[in-house]
Amino acid sequence: MKNLKLTALSETHRRTVILVGDIRIGEDFVVIAGPCAVESESQTIKTALAVKAAGGNMLRGGAFKPRTSPYAFQGLGLKGLKILEKAKKETGLPVVTEVLDSRDVSWICEYIDVLQIGARNMQNFSLLKEVGKSNKPVLLKRGMYSTLEEWLNCAEYILSEGNPNVILCERGIRTFETYTRNTLDLSIVPSVKETTHLPIFVDPSHGTGKLSLIEPMSLAAVAAGADGLVIEVHINPAEAMSDKDQQLTPEMFQSLMAKVEKVRSCLAEL
Repeated sequence: MKNLKLTALSETHRRTVILVGDIRIGEDFVVIAGPCAVESESQTIKTALAVKAAGGNMLRGGAFKPRTSPYAFQGLGLKGLKILEKAKKETGLPVVTEVLDSRDVSWICEYIDVLQIGARNMQNFSLLKEVGKSNKPVLLKRGMYSTLEEWLNCAEYILSEGNPNVILCERGIRTFETYTRNTLDLSIVPSVKETTHLPIFVDPSHGTGKLSLIEPMSLAAVAAGADGLVIEVHINPAEAMSDKDQQLTPEMFQSLMAKVEKVRSCLAEL
């Protein structure tokens, strides 16, 4: 990994801490949670209130949805961004949403706090360069077929444009296994810690795609040393317009958050 001039861990590049409001990503343990997609104002705000009540730190929600089928729900676009903005005003939670097109970066930044680059766009180099020119932190998800070196080189694109605030996010890779949606690679967490100063989050919702596996893999991610989690939560998953099988109910999320704190307390005693 000789070409990693900005992302490599070194004496001049120690652990990065990213400020989002009063949240210190890379120093505080941070949980980003919320619905897969922004579907309505009521659904989003009710979910946001539940996320905050359970101890979540930031709200996620897709206003633009890259879908395998062109006929599937694609998100509410600008209307969705305005709903997220209102949810932030209601709860005080900073907002994370995905950006799909380099032409949209500047105006999406008017509504949100953290830009997400999804797995499908990890190597969309024009998009990486554009978010690198923004002043917003970037949550960069690992591509489903990507190696650690390829992933870090994509982070390098963002940093080389002047934006130092990159959060890596493991969301599962594509393997021959079919039982789970993806194979959640938790070995990547300590590997990232060995090679880069950037914080690393884990998304067990997309990483497994199975409701029963989200809690154990979340706790395992905490134990592996992740700096945070990205979890899908919906006020009524059965009626969700996308990914209904991997979204926790508010009650499930509250239970998970209590267990996360117990694991973190045990780690602090080691």
